[in-house]
Amino acid sequence: MSVHGKPILDRIDWLHDVARRYSAAYCDPEACLARELHRARHPTAIAVLKCMDGRINIPIATNTPPGIIQPFRNLGGFFDLGWPHLGEVLEHYVRGRLQGGQRVLMLITYHFSRGDAHRSCAGFAYRTADAVAHVQGVKAQLEHVFGRRHGSVYPLVCGFETDEDALILHGAGGETLDLSTLPADTGRSELSARLRPLFPDMPQQMLADLARLAAGNLEHVAEVRHTDRQLDIEHREWMICVGRGFDFLHAPNLALIIGPYSPDLADPIRKAGGIIAANMASGRIPDDGFLLLASSPYEEIGADRARAELKARFLARFAADVIRRELPDLAPRMTVRTGVLNWATRALEGVGEP
Repeated sequence: MSVHGKPILDRIDWLHDVARRYSAAYCDPEACLARELHRARHPTAIAVLKCMDGRINIPIATNTPPGIIQPFRNLGGFFDLGWPHLGEVLEHYVRGRLQGGQRVLMLITYHFSRGDAHRSCAGFAYRTADAVAHVQGVKAQLEHVFGRRHGSVYPLVCGFETDEDALILHGAGGETLDLSTLPADTGRSELSARLRPLFPDMPQQMLADLARLAAGNLEHVAEVRHTDRQLDIEHREWMICVGRGFDFLHAPNLALIIGPYSPDLADPIRKAGGIIAANMASGRIPDDGFLLLASSPYEEIGADRARAELKARFLARFAADVIRRELPDLAPRMTVRTGVLNWATRALEGVGEP
């Protein structure tokens, strides 16, 4: 039986097991050494702003070791650097990387499907042109904050075609490079030659590291084309996740992830609750319950972890109150859990009631 059809307590147990296995794989000695080797060869720090859709797994799509690419996920892929918390989180991330001597490549992504428009981003009502316009606006905001000369931070608009997991890179002058159109054996030197005209001001090392991402994507797309993929997947989300620290949740139509960035969190929580209620009403998931999970990451034990606990509990209480107020018929079927994510081990700790 698919996990979507199991009783809610079994689904929650399954989730805990997924989180444990993800942390164990991340902490494996071979995985740790692979990350160190990768960073030594490719020193550019890479961040991705993306939709919560579990299909958009950039590390998998570029054959990059887990833990290298820093994700920022939000329902619908909406971001605004005017939001106070988002601006603070991004600036903290960038400053940390710069202090370590790294430049930052920031991918601002939208996603779509060539095979069926209704497999594109529901957050933009399946209108890809609107999604592109939005991420172009986010790029302009990043340039306003971190500079337009791109000496330290390079924002890059990147499409993600979900049928084949292919990247579409948008150049500085409006040109695009659709990696799905290139032969799988295109070498990195040729990729660098194709990328240079698109990004003429990109530092040489960053360009080489972008070419590695592109080469990894070509390899992945070739593998996808020899795989029988299930593309027509129904929306069967049974979780609402609020906060950060959900990297282990990379599966399609499993969770609705709401980053703690917007000053108006009630609106996306209300929309997510409506999706869960619709999934139950249509029989796509059992109507015995859904999970509301709040999480916050921490880097150091002590005060940093304690503050993460308080943040997760606040987010859980806030989201639960919105569900009770706006969706009273759904609220009795809500199970609320909180946790904190150990950033060093990627372990979800202390999962319990708020």
